[in-house]
Amino acid sequence: MRKQYSSDITREQFEQIRPLLESARKRTKPRTVDLYEVFCAILYLLKSGCQWRMLPSEFPKWRTVHSYFAKWSEPRGEGGSLLEQALKKSGWRGPYQTGAQRHNELLDR
Repeated sequence: MRKQYSSDITREQFEQIRPLLESARKRTKPRTVDLYEVFCAILYLLKSGCQWRMLPSEFPKWRTVHSYFAKWSEPRGEGGSLLEQALKKSGWRGPYQTGAQRHNELLDR
């Protein structure tokens, strides 16, 4: 068991998007990593904005997470990438804005 992060989704939410994410890979050999953990690591990165190498060690290795991120982020026509589709389907709202970011948006208007 790893620490729960505010960016995590539930396993039930993940089961709704699992088939979508699994469709990106041809089944050649058994998977050695838990896709739920990979997806939660990507959510953590998107929400926190941390560097790949600063991903907490409780998640799969950063290179593994990055390879899934790259594969899932490939453009797939009008529907967007698999990652975009999965984020929409899971109900993910994106990273929080900091006060400085809101301030900069107001200045840009």
